Amino acid sequence: MTNKQPVKRFRDPLCPKPILDRAAFGKALKANGIILSDNHFDTFYQRLHRSGYPPLDEFVAELRGEVAERGISNDDGSVSVASSTNFRTKNLISSRPGRKSQLPKALLEFLSKNVLAEADSDEKFETLTSKVQMHQTSADGTTTKLAVELQDGHVVESVLMRHEGRCTLCVSSQVGCAMGCTFCATGTMGIRGNLSSGEILEQLVHASKILADESRDGMMAEEGTDDKKRQKKQKRMDLIRNIVFMGMGEPLNNYHNVLAACKAMIDRRLWNLAHNRVTVSTVGVTSGMRDLTRDLPEVNLALSLHAPNQPMREKIVPSARGTPIESLIEALDSHMMALTKRKLLENPQEDDKKTDFNIEERQTASKKKRAMIEYVMLVGDTSTIEAAHQLGKLCEGRHLVVNLIPYNKTDVKDKLSCPSEEHMQEFRRIVSSYGSFCSIRRTMGADIAGACGQLVVEQEKKQVLDIEDGPFSPKHVKISRIAPRRKKKSDADPNNGEESNDKQQATDRLLHQLTLATAIAASLFAVSASLLVLQRRKR
Repeated sequence: MTNKQPVKRFRDPLCPKPILDRAAFGKALKANGIILSDNHFDTFYQRLHRSGYPPLDEFVAELRGEVAERGISNDDGSVSVASSTNFRTKNLISSRPGRKSQLPKALLEFLSKNVLAEADSDEKFETLTSKVQMHQTSADGTTTKLAVELQDGHVVESVLMRHEGRCTLCVSSQVGCAMGCTFCATGTMGIRGNLSSGEILEQLVHASKILADESRDGMMAEEGTDDKKRQKKQKRMDLIRNIVFMGMGEPLNNYHNVLAACKAMIDRRLWNLAHNRVTVSTVGVTSGMRDLTRDLPEVNLALSLHAPNQPMREKIVPSARGTPIESLIEALDSHMMALTKRKLLENPQEDDKKTDFNIEERQTASKKKRAMIEYVMLVGDTSTIEAAHQLGKLCEGRHLVVNLIPYNKTDVKDKLSCPSEEHMQEFRRIVSSYGSFCSIRRTMGADIAGACGQLVVEQEKKQVLDIEDGPFSPKHVKISRIAPRRKKKSDADPNNGEESNDKQQATDRLLHQLTLATAIAASLFAVSASLLVLQRRKR
């Protein structure tokens, strides 16, 4: 019998530390008497980004001038890195001859000593402290799931989604989750610990290198062809243009690290993402929502609502107790209108206490960024026609975006299922009639368990699971196209799912009883056989 490793319940102290964690790196420098200006910090991380995040010893040699700088400017202003990964970035650092920013000698000396330091040193840093344990791409090539192993053995998930002309990355912010949503497999894990800002950003690095390898292979395959349009499209697909914090964990429960990671993502010297291309999702941490509105109002905010009223929400989202649904909607609305309100404060002729905005002001605000509601579709009270009207009225007049998320079965305590396509379309139509933009989210990568980021690790063996698609391991993965389900007239009735659940539960009970009866019969047979043997021996 093989010994199974116990599941780790907590995170170990980071050693080595990720150098992308700017706060930890700055703290270590300060402890050694090295004080860097913000400009020096920016220059250091800019050059690291442009170099494509090589191992720290190679990067230090590059900074010392022992090897040539890796960045090569492209015609479109982006930069490709002359390395095996061909890392391409939107970083517009100057490439004019003789224009190299200098870094303090003390910093270079610290980095050189750090390279030679013992692996278990408290001040040891590495460019990348995590690794891609495995990654698999769906049959249609649109979705890639990454299982990222952290240095302490925990595994988190990232999902890379390729849309027409753009790529989106779904990242994790915690190991596990403390919110305990009944439909979410990640909630069964409990909370194991937070990711540092560096570990969050490393997910971007891993995904970017995968895209770079794919782009290089694609360009080589099309080399010599006259299809410039296809080559241009291939080049656009090797850059991540959207980030969503919808993977494992509650981002606003890891606020400071998530905030630092967001700032790096939108930094023009680094990832250079547009502010409205970064979305932070929350199940409803009101204080964190207001903090984000204060500190970074430019990014998108998504609220995982999942129910149209407080009693229903408390049943499926235990953390909702004590947080009125109205206060969440108000916080979400305040985030969407924060930039508009800031302009009013800058104009002394306007009323700075204004809270009611007209339709034109809301439409203008929604073009700059979006405030979204995520709503998982489950057979039951939360997906009835009445619930659709309640949700529509809750969002009425706010110009919010509502995303309906089809639910697929996974190994959670409750037996849950998704309504029919026809019912979801009717639900969408009703919500839209109240003035909100409502859509049904497209499911991508179902054949590789590719839904965004809701995972679980089984207790007996470390294994990544997904809310929608079950175990994420080679023996469970089947790379194939999924044929569309033939629609039936009965599918339009949302109660069909409930009837199916009742039948399934009855079958489960019968199987359990049969299994129990078989076990009892086997035990009685073994006892009878033993008694018979003893009687024969006495004779």
